[in-house]
Amino acid sequence: MRSAPWALTGALLATAIAYPLTGGGARDAVSWTIVLLGSALTVVHAGLSRGWRTGLAVAGLTVLASVLFESVGLATGFPYGSYTYSDALGPTLLGVPFLVPLAWLMMVWPSWLLATRLVPGSRPGRIAVAAYVFAAWDVVLDPQLVQAGYWTWAHPTPGLPGIDTVPLTNLAGWLLAGLVLMTALDLLVAGRPATLPDHAPLVALAWMVLGGALAHVGWLGLPGSAAWGVVLSLPVLAALAARARARPRVGGGGVS
Repeated sequence: MRSAPWALTGALLATAIAYPLTGGGARDAVSWTIVLLGSALTVVHAGLSRGWRTGLAVAGLTVLASVLFESVGLATGFPYGSYTYSDALGPTLLGVPFLVPLAWLMMVWPSWLLATRLVPGSRPGRIAVAAYVFAAWDVVLDPQLVQAGYWTWAHPTPGLPGIDTVPLTNLAGWLLAGLVLMTALDLLVAGRPATLPDHAPLVALAWMVLGGALAHVGWLGLPGSAAWGVVLSLPVLAALAARARARPRVGGGGVS
């Protein structure tokens, strides 16, 4: 059972690799599979590492927050800007396709885990970093799904340089939603001892962002979002490298 997160991660990465190699209905099926695997990874890892009650609470909290933010966004344009979903995403709740809360669930847990590794001793810092990672992930993902025809922005400009299909208001909205959701998640989970390493979700996060950037530039014709994926990953990679250098290493004669 403890190997289940790695099994889900392997299946997720294999499916993500298939995305740029497919098209039409097959690509839609791949998109659904990626989100289902990613959301399952969150629930399974959270359940195994912090207890199943916590895993289910993480799922419930994320679904509630996503439906609230997305339904308000659809009705008012706040906080993301005005957008509409296509019928390709299937059934909806309050206008929000079922796939969307599952996508949030896929993204929220790895983002929070990475923040706990980078800023373990500061709740405000941890929340801010988790929200940053959460929003940065969407910078890569959103242009890909707009290209797939899953939603359309009424006013896609101004956007980040190199991305002309997604407005800057979307990034602001994701940062706001991320701060709210990560605050609630941190209050729910922080302090609960982990009984399982966080490696599998973090590998999934790294591949979905950096591997996604590679797919964008190599196969999907989205060099702008690819470049931004790399740029936004650099501070995280630098922070991880700094923590690795600062960690004491045990040598033959003691701490070196």
